[in-house]
Amino acid sequence: MRKLKGWPNPDLIAVACGAALVGAAFWVGLSVEPVADSGVYWPPLSAKPIPHFGAGTPLAIAVAVAVIGYGPVLAARLRWRALVVVAWLAAIAWTFALALVDGWRRGIAGQLTSDNEYLSIIGRFDDIGAALRGYSDHILIDAPANWPAHVAGHPPGAVLTFVGLDRLGLGGGAWAGVWCIVVGCSAVAAILVAVRALAGEDLARRSAPFLVLSPAAIWIGVSADGYFAAVAAWGIALLVLAARRECRWPWLVALGAGLLFGAAVYLSYGLTLIAVVAVGVLLITRTARPLPLVLIGACVVPLAFTLAGFYWWEAYFLLAERYDQGAGGVRSYAYWVWGNLAAAVIVIGPAVVAGLRRSAVAAPAAIRRFPMRPSAVAAPAAIRPSPKTGQDRFVLLLLAALVAIAVADLSGMSKAETERIWLPFTVWLIPAAALLPDRRRLWLGAQALLALVVNHALLTSW
Repeated sequence: MRKLKGWPNPDLIAVACGAALVGAAFWVGLSVEPVADSGVYWPPLSAKPIPHFGAGTPLAIAVAVAVIGYGPVLAARLRWRALVVVAWLAAIAWTFALALVDGWRRGIAGQLTSDNEYLSIIGRFDDIGAALRGYSDHILIDAPANWPAHVAGHPPGAVLTFVGLDRLGLGGGAWAGVWCIVVGCSAVAAILVAVRALAGEDLARRSAPFLVLSPAAIWIGVSADGYFAAVAAWGIALLVLAARRECRWPWLVALGAGLLFGAAVYLSYGLTLIAVVAVGVLLITRTARPLPLVLIGACVVPLAFTLAGFYWWEAYFLLAERYDQGAGGVRSYAYWVWGNLAAAVIVIGPAVVAGLRRSAVAAPAAIRRFPMRPSAVAAPAAIRPSPKTGQDRFVLLLLAALVAIAVADLSGMSKAETERIWLPFTVWLIPAAALLPDRRRLWLGAQALLALVVNHALLTSW
C-alpha cells in the first residue's frame, strides 16, 4: 500500500488502533467486567497495578540497549549457526532480566510453587503409574483431593516434566523456573530455523532482533506455557525442514516433528490447535510427503499415556465440567472475545502490530500466487525461494498462526490469561516485524519500552 501524501503513516495508524483496543479493554474491564468474580484484577491482563523495580531493572535496560544498538548489525553479519545460538542466549538474558525485576523469589524461584501450580503436588507422583491411572478422578472441583488449578487444567505431561526434573535431582522452584526460561527461549531458535527454511535467510535474519527483544518474554519467564510454546515451535520447525527437505534425513525429522506434536498435546489441551499451523505449513509448501511419518510420530506419546491408564478425551470433558462448576471465576465471553485480542497486542508489541498490517495487505496476492493444493514433490534444498516467493510463504505462515488464535478465541475456551496461554501461537506472529523496511532500531526501542513499562508498572501473575 502506497502512503498517500499528507496522510499519516499506515503503520502508525495500525499501532494507534492497537493502542486504542488495549485502552478500551482496560477501561471496560475495570468498569464493567466483574473483576472480583473473574479473578483477573487488571483486565485484560492477569496482573495488579503495583509499580516496582528490582535487581533485573538495570540488567533489562542494558540488554535492551545492546540489542537495539547491535542486534540488527549482528543479525546481518553473523554466520547463520552462530546467529541462532546468539539469538537464543540473548533471549535468555532478556527474559531472565525481566523476571528478576520481580526479584529472584517472586520472579523465578517461587513462580511454580504456589498452591495452584505444578510443584505443589510433586509428592503425589511417587507412584507415577497409579497417579496416571487415577489422574482424571481428581479433576472436578468436588472430587476428593482435587488437583490444583494448573494440574487439573492440563494433561499429565506438564506435571510429569517437573516430576522428572525432581527425580534427576533438579527439584524445587528455582530449577523449574530456569527450565521454563531456557527451554522456552529456545522457541526463538526454532522460529528462526523455520522461517529460514520456509521463506529465506534474509527474512529470518531481519526477524532475529525482534524475536529476542519481545514483550512476550514477560510471560515466558516464568510460566510453563513458555516451555510448551518451545515444544510446539520445534515441532513446526522440524515439519518445515522435512517438508522443504532441507535436512539430511527428512524421514527422521518428520518423525521427530510428529513426536513433538504428540508430546505438545499432552502438555496442554489447547495445543491441539498447533495442528492449524502444521496444516498451514503443508499447504504453503504444497507437499504431503512428510505427513504419514508425522502422524506415526504423533501417535507415540498418546499411545504411551493411554496404555498407562490416562485417557485424554475423558480428562478433557471433565475439565470442561470443572469450568462449568465455576473454576476460574465468572468470565464474560462478550468481553473476553475481544479483550483476549487486546492482551495479545501487548504480548506481541507495536512493531509486530505494524508488521501484521503489512502482512494483511500482502496476504490476498500471496494467496493468489500460492494455490492451496498438495503436491508429492517438494522443492529441493538447493533451490532457494525467490524474494517474492519467500515473502509469500512468510505471510501465509503468519496467517496460519492468526487462524489458530482466532479459533482459540471464538471457541470460548480461552477467556483471560491468554497472555501466557496463547504463547505457542503468538510467538509465531513476532517475525512479522521483519516486514518493516526501515527505522528498525526505533521499532525495537518501542518493543523494549513496552515490555519494560508493563513489567515495572504491573505485577503480573507470571
